Amino acid sequence: MRTHRSGGYWPTSRAMKRASPPGSADSGGPLEGWTIGHTDGMTTVVPIGAAHPAFDQVAALFDDYRVHYGQPSAPEVTRSWLHDQIAQDRISAAAAIRADHVRGFITVTVTPASLRLGTSWSIRDLYVAPHHRRSGIAKALLQHVIRNARAAGAHRVSLQTETDNIPALALYTEIGFKPVTGLELLNLAFDPTLQDPGDRA
Repeated sequence: MRTHRSGGYWPTSRAMKRASPPGSADSGGPLEGWTIGHTDGMTTVVPIGAAHPAFDQVAALFDDYRVHYGQPSAPEVTRSWLHDQIAQDRISAAAAIRADHVRGFITVTVTPASLRLGTSWSIRDLYVAPHHRRSGIAKALLQHVIRNARAAGAHRVSLQTETDNIPALALYTEIGFKPVTGLELLNLAFDPTLQDPGDRA
């Protein structure tokens, strides 16, 4: 599954401070418990930092995820990109581990909810290794995000997926996600071969 077209978190201590509601017990310093994953059956979901022992496994699976959606395999470039994103707090990641192997991952960003003067969490990527799908891993990863977002005082958790991704939509609906009506998703894609009009002034 891919949430942009549909498969880290843990916000790092800096992001976690941003996500904590003002005046809460967690708002003044690093949150205890964010570095401890929860165990759901035989699946353990753990926060993945750039220095985590399982990071290389997550990076390898992230490359598989990209290939699954039509991108060329680039293990080293993928690893470097993911390392930078996590290290610079652009995204956070969590991994589902079974029998000492990473079977799936999820990435999240925390963004301001301006009108509510709070924060919202956005699931960016969700992926489970093909041979381990339909075994509760995706659900465990999603519930991990929801549980921690709620604890951090976030106003909502959002994701997006393709309209024809029926299995993903069924899972998201089962967990409690609902479609958003009245909004349009707009993109402005940049062509690296075109010069910025401002550069010709």
